[in-house]
Amino acid sequence: MNIPSKLKYSSSHEWVKIEDDGFAIIGITDHGQDALGTLVHIELPQVGDELVTGMEAAIVESMKAATDICSPLSGEVVDVNLALSNDPKLVNISPYDEGWVLKLKLSNCGEESDLIDSEEYRALVEGDLAQNQSLTK
Repeated sequence: MNIPSKLKYSSSHEWVKIEDDGFAIIGITDHGQDALGTLVHIELPQVGDELVTGMEAAIVESMKAATDICSPLSGEVVDVNLALSNDPKLVNISPYDEGWVLKLKLSNCGEESDLIDSEEYRALVEGDLAQNQSLTK
């Protein structure tokens, strides 16, 4: 399970790269994409959309289900990864690089303190995995 230490994470399996210029790049974590399975479609937000924390930012569809991707931060969408429209599997192949979903111009700079670091996220995922294993026994 790949959990880069330089990123921040949400408990709903989004990753965030906060840049020095007040922007943030957001995507789906390796664990999140693995749980979803192979993606077959993604509905991206529009550039200019205003998102607030917890708001639906994108919808991904896999062979298993359709799932909302919620914005872990508030801000204006300034870029989306249009390559995902043609090849949503980029999220499965390269969730932290080619599979990024959107870029926000942050509007509430204190919100990133609500995100968790890589160690906290690893503990969350390992707890989820342990719980799922006990349910299947």
